[in-house]
Amino acid sequence: MSRSVDVALSLRARDLLRNLLQLSLLGLLVGVACWPLNLIDRWQDRLLSLLPAFSGQAWSPASLALACSPLVVVPLLLVLQRGILSRGVGSGIPQTMTSIEHPGQAAALLGWVPTVQRAVLWSMASLSLLPLGREGPVVQFGASVAHALRRRFPSWFSGLGQADLLAVSAGAGLAGGFDTPLLGVVFVAEEFLSNFSASMLWPAMVICGMAASFSNLTGQPMFALGTVGVEPMQLMQVLWALPLGLLGGVLGGAFAKMLLAGTKRCLCLVRRYPLRLGLAIGALLSLFALVSGGASGGDGELLMGHMLFASPDGAELPRGLGVDLLRLLLRVMGPVLALATGIPGGLIDPSFAFGATLGQVVADQVGSTQLCIALGMVAGLAGATQLPVMSVLFGVRVAGDQQLLCGLLVASVIAAYVSRQIVAKPIYHALHAITSEAAPTTEPR
Repeated sequence: MSRSVDVALSLRARDLLRNLLQLSLLGLLVGVACWPLNLIDRWQDRLLSLLPAFSGQAWSPASLALACSPLVVVPLLLVLQRGILSRGVGSGIPQTMTSIEHPGQAAALLGWVPTVQRAVLWSMASLSLLPLGREGPVVQFGASVAHALRRRFPSWFSGLGQADLLAVSAGAGLAGGFDTPLLGVVFVAEEFLSNFSASMLWPAMVICGMAASFSNLTGQPMFALGTVGVEPMQLMQVLWALPLGLLGGVLGGAFAKMLLAGTKRCLCLVRRYPLRLGLAIGALLSLFALVSGGASGGDGELLMGHMLFASPDGAELPRGLGVDLLRLLLRVMGPVLALATGIPGGLIDPSFAFGATLGQVVADQVGSTQLCIALGMVAGLAGATQLPVMSVLFGVRVAGDQQLLCGLLVASVIAAYVSRQIVAKPIYHALHAITSEAAPTTEPR
């Protein structure tokens, strides 16, 4: 009897070890797949740093060419999306959601062709300084790696069905894209699966941890923007979190509502007039960059870093109520225009950026700059996505001060609740519904 028990325990231990190794390999491959996108994101920041808002220098021929690059690149992207790169249209998250709900479509939506095409489109958009994030492509990259491994080794990942495997790997893509393991785990539970079951969380933790470890091979600071140095008492945090959560919820809800309306409208316009629509949107984004000195461009990480901390070269962003309000308007409208056309990207960084700008507007009137910006960042993201837990984790990760946790929690929950009164469905699910309805008459988005 004891021998049979020992054999059973040995077999179980071997199976657990094999499963752990398989999950670790999956996480490693997802992290490596995300690394090129992270590298391009850093190149974007280097290009942005040449523009007057960040360099403190006057316009030069090179910086003017950079600011006006959307006028050329956006029409080109829309024409490519209607032609040879048509399978790379869309952020990547709706495609992943469709593959989770309907595994039979995963081959068409997560294969190497749409994955490479989406990477090409997003890279072109990022290097032309369009105001886009990257969670869409990295989420789809994660799911694509899992889909390829499951097809090659169907007996791997025992205990995980196809849908669950795609979900946790998509979260690992987010972890790899932002070097934030818990962010990926929570995104899986809060957005894809709507539950926090141990059977999903444990594999997700392994995969997300490995993905984050291998996605930044050239190294990245532990806290992407630095560490906020304020230490306000919790009551003071809550007092500021209440109005900023309310304002962030209204602003995030309005952003989501405009993005949904713009996406519906552009589905038709892109099919009929890709060149004309691209020229119009490219001209607007170039104008935004010229008016703001470049502060309206890129995903917003460089802008937030300059808001929170002094620039290493001493350059300071232009300040003042009028300047801040204009920057806020452009940081909201720019991502709406770019994302509505189906150009691959994401809204996490852009939402964080307009939330930070909202916090800057408030701080310029009342003080407490770093606290207001940090609370505004989380409120903007929670208002846009209606994902308060993910927003808090992301806020702690990029700003690095857990002492603000109380205020961040209050601001994010209020913002998400207020946004839900403006937009009934969370943004990713609403975009998924729009693209699913359009699927019979358009290429896969």
